[in-house]
Formats: sequence, C-alpha cells, structure tokens
Amino acid sequence: MNRVISVKPMGAYTLEIAFSDGLIKIVDIAPFIGEGVSAALNDETYFNQVSCEEGGGIRWPNGYDFCPNFLRDEVPAISPVEV
Repeated sequence: MNRVISVKPMGAYTLEIAFSDGLIKIVDIAPFIGEGVSAALNDETYFNQVSCEEGGGIRWPNGYDFCPNFLRDEVPAISPVEV
C-alpha cells in the first residue's frame, strides 16, 4: 500500500501530494466537497489545515479523510505527474 508522505495546499481546492513510491501529483479536491462533514472544506483557511494521517492518507481536523490508494489511483492529476 502506498502512503502519502507530504501534502501541500496549492490554492483553489487543489493539493500537491507526494506518495511513498515517489509519485507526486496535484489533485483537485473540489468535486469531493459537498454537504455534511466535507462542507467545512469550502472555507479556504480550513481547507489549508490538511495533514498526513498515521494510516498513510490525508485528513482535516474534523475527521474528513482520503485513503492513499484512492488518491493515488482514482483521483486524476490536474498537472504532470512525477515519479
């Protein structure tokens, strides 16, 4: 299983994510922000509080999170991918 080793907010609800296998990609999280627990991410200041979690994914203080495998394999990159 891959792990997220770093995550950096890039503005406009995008994140630069680096994975343990060397892959780095920028992803758009906006399609995953809706109602309920994800609604807090509409606030850019709150969105920027993203961090790596012990399980290898990413999370926000309210517990909203993403699995590393989903981020790596299912969420499309919006800029060139590096390996």
